[in-house]
Amino acid sequence: MAKKITVDTSNAPAILRILKKQYPHAKCELDFKNPLELTVATILSAQCTDRRVNMVTPALFRKYPNAAAYASANRAELESLIASTGFFRNKANSIIGMAHKVCAEFGGEIPNKLEDLVTLPGVGRKTANVVLGNAFDVPGITVDTHFGRLARRFGWTTQTDPVKLEHEMNALFKPKDWTPLSHMLIWHGRRICHARKPACGACPMAKYCPSFGLEGPTDRVEAAKLVRTEGRL
Repeated sequence: MAKKITVDTSNAPAILRILKKQYPHAKCELDFKNPLELTVATILSAQCTDRRVNMVTPALFRKYPNAAAYASANRAELESLIASTGFFRNKANSIIGMAHKVCAEFGGEIPNKLEDLVTLPGVGRKTANVVLGNAFDVPGITVDTHFGRLARRFGWTTQTDPVKLEHEMNALFKPKDWTPLSHMLIWHGRRICHARKPACGACPMAKYCPSFGLEGPTDRVEAAKLVRTEGRL
């Protein structure tokens, strides 16, 4: 019978300390130079790797340098540029719709408030927090699949609803740690704490993790084979 993890956040300070030591340079792995570029890149990243998005965006950003350019884009041309990211028709709808609203209601500039960002087509709380934390330096927890999985494995929550989980983590950690924590958990999830077979034996948080060994090998040699050194996959 599988071990049931109960909520116990007493390990949070130790895990946060180790994460900061393990991933001192953790950051958003999408390439961007301004809030609009990050908004577009984050929309494209849905069901797509950051690496693939970063292959697409240089040409995309050159062709569409501002919101007005996206708003007036030829749909077929836009879809062609973003086709390799998957779900390109829906993503094109979101990008064009987002750009129209940004031009009509926000003077052509991406807004810097959560309540405004989430009114944009294709922008939910996760995308909004990515944009706020990385383009505007406004603290926010980004609950993606990695963050949620690790928060539950660490025993911080049993919550599966992203919004409720976000609020729980906001209460558990200081605002100054919200954005860095999001990056560090995403990095750790991509590199070591994989969804299907985590590299438990290679995890620096093993001592504090109640899920240690439940889903992945505890042997250091076996676990090391599972570690990815490049997180953009």
